[in-house]
Amino acid sequence: MKHTYTLLLFAASLATACSTTKAPVASTSEVTNNAPAFSFIKENELRADLFYLASDDMRGRRAGSADELRAAAWVAEQARKAGLQPAGEDSTYFQFFPIRRVRVADNSHLKVNNELLALWKDAWVTSPVQAHVDAPVVWLNSLADTAKYNLKGKVIAMPLQAPNPLPAPGISLRGYRYTLSALRQQSNALKNQQAAAVVLVADEMAEASLAFAGHGFEEGQFILEDAAATQPRSNTPLILVKQNSAASLKQAKANLIADLHVNSYIYPSINVVAVAPGTDPELGDEYVLFSGHHDHDGIGTPIAGDSIWNGADDNASVSVALLAIGRAWVQNPGKRAGLFVWHGAEERGLLGSRWFAEHPTVDKESIVAVLNADMIGRNAPDSAALLGATPPHRNSTALVDMAMQANSQYTKFTVDTSWDDPKHPEGWYFRSDHLPYARAGIPAIFFTTLLHPDYHTPKDEAEGINIEKLARMTRWMYATGWAVSQAPQRPAVDPGFKLER
Repeated sequence: MKHTYTLLLFAASLATACSTTKAPVASTSEVTNNAPAFSFIKENELRADLFYLASDDMRGRRAGSADELRAAAWVAEQARKAGLQPAGEDSTYFQFFPIRRVRVADNSHLKVNNELLALWKDAWVTSPVQAHVDAPVVWLNSLADTAKYNLKGKVIAMPLQAPNPLPAPGISLRGYRYTLSALRQQSNALKNQQAAAVVLVADEMAEASLAFAGHGFEEGQFILEDAAATQPRSNTPLILVKQNSAASLKQAKANLIADLHVNSYIYPSINVVAVAPGTDPELGDEYVLFSGHHDHDGIGTPIAGDSIWNGADDNASVSVALLAIGRAWVQNPGKRAGLFVWHGAEERGLLGSRWFAEHPTVDKESIVAVLNADMIGRNAPDSAALLGATPPHRNSTALVDMAMQANSQYTKFTVDTSWDDPKHPEGWYFRSDHLPYARAGIPAIFFTTLLHPDYHTPKDEAEGINIEKLARMTRWMYATGWAVSQAPQRPAVDPGFKLER
């Protein structure tokens, strides 16, 4: 796989060629090894890095694309310039991992009453499936109508039913969540009918969500290759259509022809891994892991004329924060090493962090803590949140105490820990890269400044980031990692830690 992609070869050769370059370490008169070197976290460097990584030129860094690989190569080069050493595979800054992509092929087509429905404009196949259907359509007004007909071998067409329960008001990506939940519930209710296909007519909320959800349906599924064989698949096409298709589906003797083909192939994704060695003869072989993701949503359906989903807060903000922490660590090394992992394919389902947690490039037992962050540059200047801080999500009281002490001593945010509540509608704890490490039994916490209206829209651009707040969040994360690096004992995992799901 590595030898198939020119860009990967370029990136690997760049990292190998430059891996011996180190930044000069500051003199002992400039820093002390007993305190974090905050002076090396500079707003102008954060701003410059952010405006580049989240620029239109980077095309949104979509996982499984050349744009993601280009972003990873840029991150690796900045890590090299900062003096961080390569800690990936084969003496490079990179850890490649394979993603299995499964999508509806371009030569697929749909017809209702012999009139073509344009894929990804009029109709969306919600999950890749290989099928040929030529069958009559039975229109149902509700699920109760299934008792009136023998639907085996026929096409069920009906309105999309609102999910129960509805997504909470004000929840992020509400229309997207509404649509996926409705599709899942309705397809489950119809799965025993042995229908040839199911066509659901979108309501207003679902149709409005197609700028985001529809792009995902079109791109298909991305699965870690070693998990692809166990991925469950349905043989029944589930198709979402716009409201203007309802009249055709309701016609007497309506008929659907669906000729659906599937492409399945391997995409590369990439973690960038770098290290600043520790200074202590005994503790220097242990690692404080700083974690974030470098990918985002790429080029998507235009909203207000903008098709680039830049992901400045999500998660260029953390990508550049890790570079800043790396610069500080190189200039003022901790007793323990600082390990920096910029994960790929987080937006595909935490794929990069799942891969690294299962295939670390260092001894897994040597990772003493994971400090992950996601979105750290928006909302009120003095507000922040720490997840993994209270049960059931807290897996290390000692690590949480270090983070809270660092904030109390240095950054003085008002810290919200309420998002650990298992009843919180966002389920935010389960949506970032600390999760695979916590599941692997490594102390892990999650820094964030929480969601905002531009989340997963083209409006998440660099101009919206509060650089002063970003620098302050970077210092909090850095100060916490510094405390971990200097502590005689590694933070312990709380006995009996168990997530609710």
